[in-house]
Formats: sequence, structure tokens, C-alpha cells
Amino acid sequence: MHSSFRLFAVTGTHRGDRAYQQDQVALLQHARVHGCVLGVVADGMGGRSGGRKASDQVMLTCHQLFERYDPASDDAAQLLQNMVREAHTVIRLTAISAEQEPHSTMAAFLVLPSGACHWVHSGDSRIYHFEQDKLVHRTRDHSYVQSLVDRGELSEAQAQDHPHANILAGCLGSHTLPPATPHHIERLAPGSTLLACSDGLWHYFDTEELGMLLQALAPRDAAELLVRQARMRAQGRGDNLSLVIVKIEAR
Repeated sequence: MHSSFRLFAVTGTHRGDRAYQQDQVALLQHARVHGCVLGVVADGMGGRSGGRKASDQVMLTCHQLFERYDPASDDAAQLLQNMVREAHTVIRLTAISAEQEPHSTMAAFLVLPSGACHWVHSGDSRIYHFEQDKLVHRTRDHSYVQSLVDRGELSEAQAQDHPHANILAGCLGSHTLPPATPHHIERLAPGSTLLACSDGLWHYFDTEELGMLLQALAPRDAAELLVRQARMRAQGRGDNLSLVIVKIEAR
């Protein structure tokens, strides 16, 4: 990271009320370049083995490509696009031998030593960028309900509890190429927070509440509180949930 910044990061995950865990989360430090960090959330779907296999493939692909990545000479945005495409291809290949169709969402952000940040997402796992407690930008879900919000037929609040909230318009492992929507932040200012999470977490919070919690608490405390609150609000019907928080502070 740029020498005037410090980076605090944490991951969290919980099985929720499901019989098995299909969410996967990773926070990777670059082996050779200090201040280069990759955060990834993948929410697997497709039966017990299928969903877990799919999210495992996302993690494996991201690990391998990140290991080979050179921040000095390689294109960060292209790296993230390659992660989506390659993980998708591997999931499609494993689907041929699987009895159930494995799919996965993916939300990944890459923080560079310069303080720049690139991200990509596919499906309804989200990334939020806050400055202090104010939302700067968040991903738009590749989902049926998001398309209704975009057309003005639903409000964000109505979308949260829509009966078809889990229908995706695109993700990894489907028959068509997955969407891979990019975003670029020129420079993360001190006081910025990145949150990547699966729908098992964001479903239970509005943006204002997330911003306030992330601003008020250290990443580890924020992660623990968010998981606890989501579990409580799920009232015994909670999905798997996972999150990565990265907070940028001035030295």
C-alpha cells in the first residue's frame, strides 16, 4: 500500500441454517508485492456437492492467477476478467461429470500498492465502497429483481423481500457466458472501506446501516457484529453467508 496508508482486513463466514456450506471467501496477500491484496467471495449453488465444487473452483482459479500476476506489468482489470472466464470454464467442465448443475457467483476486488482498486462481479454477491459512512458505489446484482429495480418497477426496499430475489440473470457455470461487470477506483482515500459479501449477509441490511457499522467499528468487530445480526434477523431461515472487509486508514 502507498506508504501513507495502512490496510486492515478481515474475512468472516457462517453456514447459516443450511445443512452445508457452499460459500467460500478468501483474502490473499501478494507473495512478492507488499500492499497488493485480493479479496474474493463466491456463493456456490447446485446441490450439496455441486455448489461447493463451484465455489472451490472460483477460489482455486483466483489463487492461481493471482500468484502469477505482476502488478508492475500486468493489467489489473484484465486479471479479474480472466478469473471470471477461467473459473466459469472449469465449472462448466466439472458440470459434465456432475449430477447437479454447479454454479457460483463471484465478487472480487484487487487493491494495488498505489491505492488504486479494481473489482469485478458476476451474480448477486456484492461489493460496496464507502468513504467514512457514505456509500460511494456498489455493484448492481445480475438478478431478475435488480432488473425490476432498474426499470423503476420496484424500490430497493421492496426488492429485499421479493419472493423471486434469488433468481439470477447471470453467474459462473451457466450455459451462457457469465457477466463480469468491472469497476475502477482511482485511489482509495483514508477512511475508505470495501465490503464484499454474499446475499446471505447483505439481504438483512440497508446501505445506511452497513455504512454506519463499518465506519464505527474495526473490521474484525464489524464482521462479527454483521454475522451476528444477520443470523438473528434470519430467524432460523438463514442462508450461508460470507464477507471480506478492507479498511484504509492514514498512518
